[in-house]
Amino acid sequence: MATGDKVRVESIDLLRGLAMIVMALDHVRDFFSNAHFEATDITKTTPAYYFTRFITHFCAPIFVFLAGTSAFLQLERGKTKPELARFLLTRGLWLVFLELTFVRFGWTLNVDYHFVGVQVIWALGWSMVLVAPLVYLPSRVTGAIGIAMVVLHNLTDKVHSNMWLWSVLHESSMIALPDHRRLFVVYPLVPWVGVMAAGFGFGELVRRARLVRLGAAMFVAFVALRAANIYGDPHPWRPQATFGSTLGDFLNCEKYPPSLLFLLMTLGPAIALLAPLERFRGRVANVVRTFGRVPLFYYLLHLLFAHGLAVLLATLRYGRVQRGMFTLPFVWSVPSDYGYSLPIVYVLWVFVVAALYPLCRWFEGVKRTHKSAWLSYL
Repeated sequence: MATGDKVRVESIDLLRGLAMIVMALDHVRDFFSNAHFEATDITKTTPAYYFTRFITHFCAPIFVFLAGTSAFLQLERGKTKPELARFLLTRGLWLVFLELTFVRFGWTLNVDYHFVGVQVIWALGWSMVLVAPLVYLPSRVTGAIGIAMVVLHNLTDKVHSNMWLWSVLHESSMIALPDHRRLFVVYPLVPWVGVMAAGFGFGELVRRARLVRLGAAMFVAFVALRAANIYGDPHPWRPQATFGSTLGDFLNCEKYPPSLLFLLMTLGPAIALLAPLERFRGRVANVVRTFGRVPLFYYLLHLLFAHGLAVLLATLRYGRVQRGMFTLPFVWSVPSDYGYSLPIVYVLWVFVVAALYPLCRWFEGVKRTHKSAWLSYL
């Protein structure tokens, strides 16, 4: 094993790779589906649509949590705490810049800044900035701070404010800016900063803890708290007409911002999966690992590719460019018969992932053989 890889945890790359692949399913569904309703709305959805959306809920928590764990492992690879703090600060600001430029363009394919929505890369970037000073603390203290943020932030669920800072920190909402511009904060920061800090503390446990038991305990805590309907999510579940609808309502926890129950529900199984992934080998594992080692590169490419493909197919179908394809969300502006059935969405998802794999494999090789500092920012 190469010196630079001596503390690399293969299961982290594999879990991140799985999250990135599944994430593309959600975005391909956004760009191509003919179901113009919220997939987790139990009054309108079907089991297939619900599952397609539900499985992608795991992606953002895994991505942010493992970013914290990977930061801790950089200390084990030889980075000093000042070097790590500086890296997190600069990379975090870089990610915020990418969210406001490249990522926004990938979602809209326009440069009209009257409306800007900030999502997971925004939250990831600011989380790195805010976790940077915490790396000077003992990792267990940083992890405890993160857990406290995750556990306690739902205490303020009934607090509402029109202040822009409250929207940025806790309550997803639209912020009015000068000149009739609007900023929609999809991913408020507080719980995501907590997730990354908790992931940093988890780095100390990743090889020592009984991960299956830890993950299972988190999921059991989710079931118990959710069943009690006493704390952890702003939307209590209620019995529905059928068992399937009841289960759907039970699992439909708040993501914007992620509630304590949402994070227990998603991170518990993810942590439990790390142990069996250590034994995952073969060609499929190599493909998954590739996506996990170049996640940002893949993320940026898949938005442009999937959205561009949607524009192309819509143009061929309707005989002219659909201007609604250049707004966000464009389902408000495209023809009512736009989109494809769920099986076709799955086919397009596989196509997008497969088409991007050669580029991701090439870039993985570049990062492995070239040690230029700038490559760590992609």
